[in-house]
Amino acid sequence: MPESSAAVPAHNSTPSDATVKYSEKLWPNFWIWLMAAGLSGAGILVFAPISMTTGLTAAIVLFVILTVLLVLSTPAITVTGSTLRVGRATIERRFVGAASAFRGPEATAERGTRLNGLAFLCIRGWIDPVVRIEITDPSDRTPYWLTSTRHPDKLIAALNS
Repeated sequence: MPESSAAVPAHNSTPSDATVKYSEKLWPNFWIWLMAAGLSGAGILVFAPISMTTGLTAAIVLFVILTVLLVLSTPAITVTGSTLRVGRATIERRFVGAASAFRGPEATAERGTRLNGLAFLCIRGWIDPVVRIEITDPSDRTPYWLTSTRHPDKLIAALNS
């Protein structure tokens, strides 16, 4: 019978580069949920001639479907000591350059007339401020990431720490 090796105790602490410095979910605003409820109400109009029960059931099913789609499509922004994750994209922090916040008309210009076609976008129409994050990786053609955020100053502070 072979000798068993002594078990190595697992570390309960996370390494400093895995500690989350900033985290945000880009949840839809109240008016998006209101629009989903209104669109769901259209199910009543479509199916009410068949029966009111069918119309109400259709409205409930439509609202559940829209809710699931909105929740599943909500991106997150996470900054750790070693990585930046925006939506599905992840990059090592060593390739992250300067970050700039834009609000109001400046944010609109960044999302529109000043937008580089090679930039990575994670923008949501219901969130006005955006942060432009320069990418310094020489092998990456993406010049910068542009992301919506409700707390641009906090995101920039986390990236600069």
